Amino acid sequence: MKALKWLDDHFEESILVILLVVISCVSLIQVIIRNIPWIPSLQWAEEFCRFCWIWSVFISLPYTIRKGNMLRVSVLLDLLSGFLRKVINILVDLVTTGSMALLAVYSVTVVKNVMSSGEASPAMLWPMWIVYIVMLIGFALGTVRGLQQAIIHVIHFKEKELTTLEQTMQDAAEEAELAKGEKGAGE
Repeated sequence: MKALKWLDDHFEESILVILLVVISCVSLIQVIIRNIPWIPSLQWAEEFCRFCWIWSVFISLPYTIRKGNMLRVSVLLDLLSGFLRKVINILVDLVTTGSMALLAVYSVTVVKNVMSSGEASPAMLWPMWIVYIVMLIGFALGTVRGLQQAIIHVIHFKEKELTTLEQTMQDAAEEAELAKGEKGAGE
């Protein structure tokens, strides 16, 4: 059960961290190799890093949905009653789920077309569907995360929701307590 909770909280984030580490390592190796005159530079490094950046974009979609970091006008929502704010959150979750599902369906067609074209990447000679499949994965996972958020908002509908200002103040108080505890432990 702990593993499922961890995956729910950190799945996309872990993939993003791995992609960023890989991009950094490949870029560092390329920089080092370019400064050694007798070793030819890696022909595939830039293309591979570009693919990793593209993958990170599509994996970040479900991450932002799950973490609630999507573009929402929170301050404007705070002006509404708690009931209306919760209804709007659920509606936004459903629109997000529908949008991601629609994009996932069309991504299947795109991936099929790319697979049938047999196109390969210029530098690495990878089949291009390897790049495009992550688009499908990101949109499909975004659909799941959007639905998950809608369910979470429905389950917690009767609970009091903090406004943006109240949440900011609570976070600041928790950080101050944490800092105070660390300062006391260090003395």
